[in-house]
Amino acid sequence: MIDRVRLRSNQWRKLRGIVMHLATSDSFYGRRFREWGVRTMAMNRLEDFVAKIPPTVKADILQDRIEHPPFGTNLMKPLSHYTRFCATSGTSTGQPMAWIDTPESWETMLACWRRVYEAAALEKGKDRLLFAFSFGPFLGFWTAFEAAAKDYLVIPAGGLSSQARLEAMVRYGVTVLCCTPTYAQRLGEMIGDASGIERLGLRVRKIIVAGEVGGSIPEVRKRIESLWDCEVFDHHGMTEVGPVSHELPGHPGTLCVMEDAYFAEVVNPDTLTEVAEGECGELLLTNLDRTACPLLRYRTGDWVRKRIIDGRLCLEGGMLGRIDEMAVIRGVNVYPSAIENIVREFREVGEFLIEQRNVHGMEEIELLVEIDGNIAKGLLKKIENKLRDTLHLRVPVKVVEKGSLPRSEFKAKRWRRVNAE
Repeated sequence: MIDRVRLRSNQWRKLRGIVMHLATSDSFYGRRFREWGVRTMAMNRLEDFVAKIPPTVKADILQDRIEHPPFGTNLMKPLSHYTRFCATSGTSTGQPMAWIDTPESWETMLACWRRVYEAAALEKGKDRLLFAFSFGPFLGFWTAFEAAAKDYLVIPAGGLSSQARLEAMVRYGVTVLCCTPTYAQRLGEMIGDASGIERLGLRVRKIIVAGEVGGSIPEVRKRIESLWDCEVFDHHGMTEVGPVSHELPGHPGTLCVMEDAYFAEVVNPDTLTEVAEGECGELLLTNLDRTACPLLRYRTGDWVRKRIIDGRLCLEGGMLGRIDEMAVIRGVNVYPSAIENIVREFREVGEFLIEQRNVHGMEEIELLVEIDGNIAKGLLKKIENKLRDTLHLRVPVKVVEKGSLPRSEFKAKRWRRVNAE
């Protein structure tokens, strides 16, 4: 059981030092403190911080980068102290943002990742991890790999084909696979005749997933675990802030925030007030340890359900969706994750895509599916009925040619806007 009073005290001790430093600087936050008229000496507790510091939105950071290229002014140290570079994908803004770290700040993120591995019950000196990442500029790739390299045999698989990755897993006795939920399914579907690799030849006992909401979606977890005959362990983080949470042992589909490294809030996105336990809201995060490029009350855009379990702030159901990905279809709020949970109940469906279009002034969606094998009689009607009964919305389902829908080894995009015909 976590003592939340002591936790809050320790969080404020860390945060106060950050705030005092920023207030005396000409940084991104230093200038804003003066614009807002913030008197840091009058802040004596976390409640004061929340009341006086407005949330930070991604557009503010992006604008600062545009005005002060390429890294902006949100730096706690001289540029010469920074040694690590990562960047966001730019999927929500259309423009990637670079993030740089000092060796000390980088190490705090590795420490968080080691806690993810400990929570996943990995065995030091025994487990062998394969990283099915491209190892591009995304922070999660590098921090996950470097943190694991301290205690486990790590095998980078960037640049390898899916076939080569499966063969490497057999050859080197890999016991843990790290990848996105989408790729775990895609790779798992190759086991058997498609690759010549039989499941009995694999020693994988755990798959650590991140990068998408699927790791906590029940039907996605079931599908992955069925394909691999192993356990799925979910984790989430962001390039902007670092590794944030991991699955709470004994509570599949529930993420536990590492609160000694982050001050987290779950707020109503309209009023920005904290929601009650059991309610949903937007996740706000403040760095407490990764301070080389700090963010205060950062609006992540992640939609979560707040729970307190054994004194820990938990996110029931993991990432429920992105606020900017929610679509209002005939008055119904629809998240891609809700549709994915339904679709994955039907094992015949391989890949899928949701298309949204405006028809005569009304927003409509259609579900495109690839079917593995022959189409069972009545399958499409069953999917449509399940969507209608769950979402209270009619969603037409259409079969498309196998292999025609887009695929990704990183973050899958299964919702696209199209022009009405």
